[in-house]
Amino acid sequence: MASVDKNSSGKKTKRGKSSKSGTGGTGGKGTGAKPARVPDPAASKPAAKSKTVKRPTRSAAKSSKSADKPARPSRMRRLTRKMVLFGLSVLVLICLLPFILTLIYAPASVHPVSALMVANRISGQQVKRTWVPMENIAPVVYQAVISSEDGQYCSHGGVDWAAINLVVDDLMEGERPRGASTIPMQTVKNLYLWSSRSYLRKFLEVPLVLYIDLIWSKRRTMEIYLNIAQWSPGIYGIEAAAQHHFKRSAKRLSRAQASLLAVTLPNPILRNPRKPNRGMRRLAKLVESRSRQSGAYVRCMR
Repeated sequence: MASVDKNSSGKKTKRGKSSKSGTGGTGGKGTGAKPARVPDPAASKPAAKSKTVKRPTRSAAKSSKSADKPARPSRMRRLTRKMVLFGLSVLVLICLLPFILTLIYAPASVHPVSALMVANRISGQQVKRTWVPMENIAPVVYQAVISSEDGQYCSHGGVDWAAINLVVDDLMEGERPRGASTIPMQTVKNLYLWSSRSYLRKFLEVPLVLYIDLIWSKRRTMEIYLNIAQWSPGIYGIEAAAQHHFKRSAKRLSRAQASLLAVTLPNPILRNPRKPNRGMRRLAKLVESRSRQSGAYVRCMR
C-alpha cells in the first residue's frame, strides 16, 4: 500500500513501496528513494537573539544606594569622637571642681584636706594632721604668719597687685623676681594645685584666689591655711606641728615658737623649727619683732 505523506506545502503525496535491494528502480509507479524535502526558508534563518533585561543584584543595589547617600563615619572615627568628648568632659569637670569644693568648704564644720595630703596617703606616706578651730590657736600664730608671709593680708582682695607689679618690673629689668604669693594664693595652691613653681600655676591661682576671697572670710581662709599647711615631712596643720616640734598644743605656743614655725613655711622639708640654724634664728627674731607691732595688719582676724 502506498503511504500518504504531507509535504511542507501541506499537499498529500503518494510514496511507493521500496525495493528489496534498497535501490530505486525505473519501473513501477514510484521510486524507492525518499523524495527530497523542500527547505523552509524561515527555518534556515538563524533564530533572532532574544533581548534579556538583567536585573541588578542586591549587592549592586546596595552599592548604588550607598553612592547616593553620604558615607557614614567609620567605627574608629566614632570611637575617637567619643574619646575626645569624654576627655573634654573630664577637663571641664576638673576645672569646675575647685569652684564647687570652695562652696563646700565654706562652713566651719567642714575640715578640708590638701592635695599634697591626698597624694601622700595614696602613695602610703605618713600624714599627721589634727584639725583645730581658730579659737584653739594662739593669736601669736596668725600674727607671726601674717608678718612673715603676707603683710597686706587684711587689705588686699586675695591678690597683692602692687607686689605683682614689682615682680613684673624685676622681670623686665632681668633681675630675679621677689615672691608675690599671698596667703590666699598659698591656700589655693595647697588645696587644689601642685607645689612646683610655674607660670601656669600662677595663672590658675588668680581666678581661684579671687573666688575664695569672695566666698570665704579672712578668718576662715586663715583657719584653713593653718590646718593644711605642711610644717615638716608628713606633718600638716598647726596643731600637729606644735605637738611634733614643741610638745604642746597650738593654743599654748609662745611668740618665739610661733615665729620659728612661721619662718619654716617656705621650706618645711629642709627647715626644722626645733633645731633652727643661724639664718632661721635671725629670721625668726625679725618676724617676732614685727608680730609685736602687727595690730593694724591683723585687724581682719578679730
